[in-house]
Amino acid sequence: MNATHRQNVKEFTLLGLDTFPTLSISLFTLLFIVYILILLGNLLIMVTVYFEARLHSAMYYFLSRLSLVDLCYASVTVPKMLVDFLSQRNTVSLGACITQLFFLHFFAGTECILLTVMAYDRYVAICNPLRYSSIMNKTICYWLEALCWDISFFHSIIQIILTCQLKFCGPNRIDHFFCDINPLSVLSCSDIFIIEIVFVANSGMIAALCFIILLISYIGIINTIVKTRSDEGTGKAFSTCASHLIVVTFFFGPSIFIYLRPSVSYAADKMVSIFYTVVTPLLNPIIYTLRNKEVKTAIRSFLGKKLFRRN
Repeated sequence: MNATHRQNVKEFTLLGLDTFPTLSISLFTLLFIVYILILLGNLLIMVTVYFEARLHSAMYYFLSRLSLVDLCYASVTVPKMLVDFLSQRNTVSLGACITQLFFLHFFAGTECILLTVMAYDRYVAICNPLRYSSIMNKTICYWLEALCWDISFFHSIIQIILTCQLKFCGPNRIDHFFCDINPLSVLSCSDIFIIEIVFVANSGMIAALCFIILLISYIGIINTIVKTRSDEGTGKAFSTCASHLIVVTFFFGPSIFIYLRPSVSYAADKMVSIFYTVVTPLLNPIIYTLRNKEVKTAIRSFLGKKLFRRN
């Protein structure tokens, strides 16, 4: 193909939504309800942590930040999907596609690192309880949060720089619900071998580092819990760590399946992507509230105060 025909694709059609053409209204309604629940659930946790003094600790500070990331993460893809369910042309421009890809990886990377920071926080709380307040002070929390955002920003920038090197000569039909690296790469007419290696290495480096820190943290936590003879303390530690491990599994499992392999299109990719972009942000606030008595008590107290003031 000569140079005059390269890079002639400026718009893509998303085919993921064409899988269920007869169910578009039903799927729109379901997704709309889920999105509203994501917004309300995560906003409730953020507002409760901010206003309830009993939750002013590092653990709940990071929980509120996780809710913020989940809210933003879902908002990168779900609003566009809702519009596409009701639209006759499920199209997206190349610029909008790359923008969506940037924010998708920005918030996904932030959540990945934030979950690792939360594991470290639990390690300090359980293994060094007497020094917890001094180690996980406000300054450290702010620095750790900034680290999450900064590393994720550079990770996402690298992904975008690599994506912008790709040439798209046609076809322009993305077999997915939204723009992402793998479905875009398989459409490229460029030689993507080196770029693909860097894609996987970039994601793999963050995933591997996070996994190592998570592993070390939970080995230390389990070792401390086993040595602890207090049934009450052991039960609370197990409950808190179990909630975090469930969230980590829900997020890391699908992400590893999608990103730590070559850009090959699988039928399961679309369903897996829905899980980590829609289901996980919905489940996170539910998991943390249902398994955490302090959060449930604080939410009831917060809502009670607001209702009492109105009356």
